[in-house]
Amino acid sequence: MKVKFADLKTQYLSLKSEIDSAVLGVIDELAFVGGKYPKKFEEEFKALYKVTECVSVANGTDAIYIALKMLGIGIGDEVITTASSWISTSETISQTGATPVFVDIDDYYTIDSNKIEAAITKKTKAIIPVHLYGQAADMDKIMKIASTYNLFVVEDCAQSHFSMLNGKYVGSFGNASTFSFYPGKNLGAYGDAGCILTNDNDLSNKCRMFANHGALKKHEHKIEGINSRLDGIQAAILSVKLPHLNSWNQKRNNNAMIYNSLLKDIDSVQIPKIRENSFHTFHLYVIRVKERNELVSYLNSKGVETAIHYPNPLPLLPAYAYLNTDPGLIPNSIKHHEEIISLPMYPELDSESISYVVNCIKEFYKSKLK
Repeated sequence: MKVKFADLKTQYLSLKSEIDSAVLGVIDELAFVGGKYPKKFEEEFKALYKVTECVSVANGTDAIYIALKMLGIGIGDEVITTASSWISTSETISQTGATPVFVDIDDYYTIDSNKIEAAITKKTKAIIPVHLYGQAADMDKIMKIASTYNLFVVEDCAQSHFSMLNGKYVGSFGNASTFSFYPGKNLGAYGDAGCILTNDNDLSNKCRMFANHGALKKHEHKIEGINSRLDGIQAAILSVKLPHLNSWNQKRNNNAMIYNSLLKDIDSVQIPKIRENSFHTFHLYVIRVKERNELVSYLNSKGVETAIHYPNPLPLLPAYAYLNTDPGLIPNSIKHHEEIISLPMYPELDSESISYVVNCIKEFYKSKLK
């Protein structure tokens, strides 16, 4: 049996007529950059998220950079973030001229809120919590810390579209939140795409201006900016997909519960913990095992695709060698990154495929006992 890690083709086929029609509509109107399609998606997305402002941009990485830059983060500043994420979270800090300060993760794979205060200095200007894998970070405590020290909070929601904590969407806690619509995300375009959400009208205008060469009106450049705009085709595709997202997220969560029920009795497998009073959207379903590399090879031999998100903690990448981060400060990140495996997860994944994956894992451990 073959089990794909993700299956974008099946999702496309389920919406083929709508998506094809939307793409052809953009081409017919020659509405390739800017115009009504990105505006329509912005209005739809912010309405569902219950925030007042949405600025569409070219990708999720730009979204973080633009938000930080327009909050005034720059040379000499420090921004605290998690030691466990994709490099876009931290590289954007460096791009502003600021320095990333890494904090270890908790048992939910998100930044350990109990260790943030120890990392704060006079140079600290902001915190970027990452709702990794679809799991909500400890936002209530993070917001209290931010308020106490007068820090900005930019939520990285690249993997957590409509995840919830205490009845509130992640991405609606901080000064701003950023989203990626990369094809493999829970809400994915067919190319790069992203956005910034905020309830701050002034910040929204600054972000929109900066993303559009420093101008809100053509040729009226108030500042120097960059070129980061959502194109019409991607916006139209996202508008087609958006009404289905809550259902897809629920299916991901349901699939995760099936995995949990089938894996919970395997002593060698640690299933994902879910934060209390939260809704986990399971962009990724990540288990931990000590025999990670062996299990990955075995599953691949059985036709099961897997991935590792991510092989190394950010502070230990060569790109951050200059920071000389003490590995003793990030023990959870190091241990977790040595053991994590992402199993197949997507809304269309059926229970038969999940059972097959779990049975392969059981067979692997039975063979270890022989």
